[in-house]
Amino acid sequence: MTEPGVEIQCLLGQAAQREVLVGFATAGLLHELSFADVLDEDAGRGYQRRFNSQHSLDFRKYIQKSTSTTIPLTFNLRPRDDSAWRVVRNGVRSACLEIDPGAGKVLAQVDCQHRLGHLSKLSVELPFMCFIGLSQREEMEIFNVINSKAKGLSSSLLDFHDVQLSRDLAKDRPELFIAIFLRNEPSSPWYRQLDLGGSSTSGMKRRASLRTIQKAIHHFIQRTRIDQARPIEDVSQIVLDFWSAVALVLPEQWARRRQHFLNKGIGVYALMELAADLYTEAADKHVCDKSYFAAALGDFATEFDWSTEGDLKGLGGEGGVKTALARIREARRKARFKVVASG
Repeated sequence: MTEPGVEIQCLLGQAAQREVLVGFATAGLLHELSFADVLDEDAGRGYQRRFNSQHSLDFRKYIQKSTSTTIPLTFNLRPRDDSAWRVVRNGVRSACLEIDPGAGKVLAQVDCQHRLGHLSKLSVELPFMCFIGLSQREEMEIFNVINSKAKGLSSSLLDFHDVQLSRDLAKDRPELFIAIFLRNEPSSPWYRQLDLGGSSTSGMKRRASLRTIQKAIHHFIQRTRIDQARPIEDVSQIVLDFWSAVALVLPEQWARRRQHFLNKGIGVYALMELAADLYTEAADKHVCDKSYFAAALGDFATEFDWSTEGDLKGLGGEGGVKTALARIREARRKARFKVVASG
């Protein structure tokens, strides 16, 4: 006997400029037919935030209460080569969504990941709206519009969306271009160690967020105006050389990331400000390579206490960055004064 497919009666209409289906189905069925395209940071696939199980369990508890309700869940019927789903129009506003047996999960969860995540087998009926045939890129754009101001949505994940959606990232957001370069370049000390807001098997190796490093680079570019004098590839290499020098001069502090500030927000921002100092001071900007930065850092950085119990302890926020930078600059000034005095 042939396994029956799924048929859901819907209304057909417009959500602004996009054609959509609007209908009702049990939570269990919608859970069975849908999937969340969570960003896999290692593979570079997907675009949604990592799943928060507690958030979803809280909604499961709520939706079973006698007074509960929710706004429509939002899906997309992605195009498929096997024609596993079809929309059969029965009139101007009436249609039937037909899904072949064994088609699997055909509905991409555009905006309902945490509401639906733990609702398997529930018979409670829920409303839904479904886009028809959007590409993954179009789907990501809509997700970005819906969720860009959502509380708890990782700003680094939104930055990653910008990477995927921008047609000229180097021109539109050079600081983000460089941050992604640091993350993806195998020779970088930041290689695969920036949190993008998705899921990753290398999660324990993460040191900072993509948003943190790109904001620090933004300040570096603003102070030096380096992007006006050099191509973005050269700027990327200079930033890479600086961080490579940090890891070279301070290997123990870099390796013990939880006990030191090098990879934490305060340290990242302050060090990129120091990088701007060093670049500005260079008489010949073409010597701003790993050796130049390592020599400059080697004069003082090994004597500075970068630990969480050291000179930067208790600092936070924008004011904390200014204080941290002032202390680092003072340590460098004293080290240079000692060299001159001893000479």
